[in-house]
Amino acid sequence: MRERESEAASWRCMKMTPANTKNAMSRSKPDPRRQRARKIYAHLTGLYPDAHCALHYTNPLELLVATILSAQCTDERVNKVTPALFARYSDARAYANANLAELETIIQSTGFFRNKAKNIQACCRMIVEQHGGAVPKSMEELVPLPGVGRKTANVILGNAFGIPGIPVDTHVGRLSRRMGLTTHDDPVKVEADLMDLIPKDEWTMFGHRMIFHGRQVCQSRKPNCAACVLTKICPKVGLDAAV
Repeated sequence: MRERESEAASWRCMKMTPANTKNAMSRSKPDPRRQRARKIYAHLTGLYPDAHCALHYTNPLELLVATILSAQCTDERVNKVTPALFARYSDARAYANANLAELETIIQSTGFFRNKAKNIQACCRMIVEQHGGAVPKSMEELVPLPGVGRKTANVILGNAFGIPGIPVDTHVGRLSRRMGLTTHDDPVKVEADLMDLIPKDEWTMFGHRMIFHGRQVCQSRKPNCAACVLTKICPKVGLDAAV
């Protein structure tokens, strides 16, 4: 019996080979990408302490409609259109019963207005029929709505309901790849990478600050790396060394 116990103990010691010990130690080492993400967030927090959603709204439905309109359109243009729109349609039922041609006319300047009008009306009809006229508060219920994807759902959850989320728009996706926080082009995979790197309670503000930085400093064609507070941290993936 003692011989068996001795053999078992020896086997346990043999399993912890130098290679296994090295692997265990490597798993405990800090993740450089995670460390970089924390530093980036700290710098962006100092640079944009008051970052916020640029769309104007007073309730979840208004934010939902404004976000649908913002596709392929600037927030400034959307904000010029929505005062008249929100005054004309006060709730989901009003949009559901709206004259489609009239709705199209009001939102025409946002571009792709016919498709957007159809999505807004279909979305609001579903909200009336399936959610009692109230914008739902979960990703699972928001994504099936016409005109709503994960990005829009995260905008609604984070800003209207205070539920953390990272909306991956063109700015967030571009900066995340440039900063070496992800290697993916798929917004869903980018979102998953960022959610793993950034503490959950900071997801919404991280998204806002990345968008602010993408618009003001780290633009697509002419990033101002010389004036960027992240220049020593950011690996500048995809940029020429001279930038």
